[in-house]
Amino acid sequence: QVQLVESGGGLVQPGGSLRLSCAASGSTYGPYTMGWYRQAPGKQRELVAVFTADGNLNYAAFIKGRFNISRDNAKDTVSLQMDSLKPEDTAVYYCHLHTNVGGRTYWGQGTQVTVSS
Repeated sequence: QVQLVESGGGLVQPGGSLRLSCAASGSTYGPYTMGWYRQAPGKQRELVAVFTADGNLNYAAFIKGRFNISRDNAKDTVSLQMDSLKPEDTAVYYCHLHTNVGGRTYWGQGTQVTVSS
């Protein structure tokens, strides 16, 4: 079982920045994908960015030039630095982990990001 604990959400003005962090604890039993998704009100959950188990980065087009994801494999953490935030970035951001062994998917509890003046 894996637990994901997120931190760093909040309210920010357009153009501002926030940093989200996620720490995994428990047993992943080998390589895993880890990263972030988000869900805006009335919309489906969508990919923000994830690092795959072999180190590749999958990301949505909307993050280019604004968001940066980083991962610390030794600490089982992943962070998302979000700059130049826009109102349309308002959503609940979820940490995501998927294990290669067993194919299990875990989600964090979600952290609210609100971009508003």
